[in-house]
Amino acid sequence: MNVADVSLGILAGGRATRLGGIDKAWLQRDGKAQVSRIAQRFEGRVASLLVSANQQLHRHAALGLAVIVDTHRDIGPMGGLDALVSNCRTPWLLTVPVDLVDVNDCLLPTLWAHAGGAGAFAIDDDGPQPLVALWRVDGVHSTVADAISRKDFSMHALQSRLRMTAVRCAGVRFGNLNTPSDLATANIDASP
Repeated sequence: MNVADVSLGILAGGRATRLGGIDKAWLQRDGKAQVSRIAQRFEGRVASLLVSANQQLHRHAALGLAVIVDTHRDIGPMGGLDALVSNCRTPWLLTVPVDLVDVNDCLLPTLWAHAGGAGAFAIDDDGPQPLVALWRVDGVHSTVADAISRKDFSMHALQSRLRMTAVRCAGVRFGNLNTPSDLATANIDASP
């Protein structure tokens, strides 16, 4: 794997309805915002970093993050993926949702090792994690556009059409920050 071949795309454009609309990118753990935590986790392992976000753009910019706004709003992660793929300048795009509790160091090398020509997505101990994925950029753009035009916003269906490899990450649980209980368990401060 060559670092120059992969960009990181952080999916941070969700509405967080189960958290009352709190922007998950700015949830604080140990004094660090989620978006910063994930960006730093992959520092030096990817050629560039893009953030799919639809609010608080000035805060991302203040951190020096390249923010991409969804062209197609209110269609969930498919809109974020479309925006990231459209702006990615490397052959591969690793997507990671901003609400993951943790990402291990072997994630990218593991997905890379199994990606083949189409890409791969992770399955952790909680099940399939379609947004934790390595996408072959030139193979996904037209398929995403087609899915959007058909109003088929299922990431699972998209990955099936692309014939992406499901990669079992045994003993790994990324965790998601979706509910107040999830925040409490992860010791996350939900104040803005």
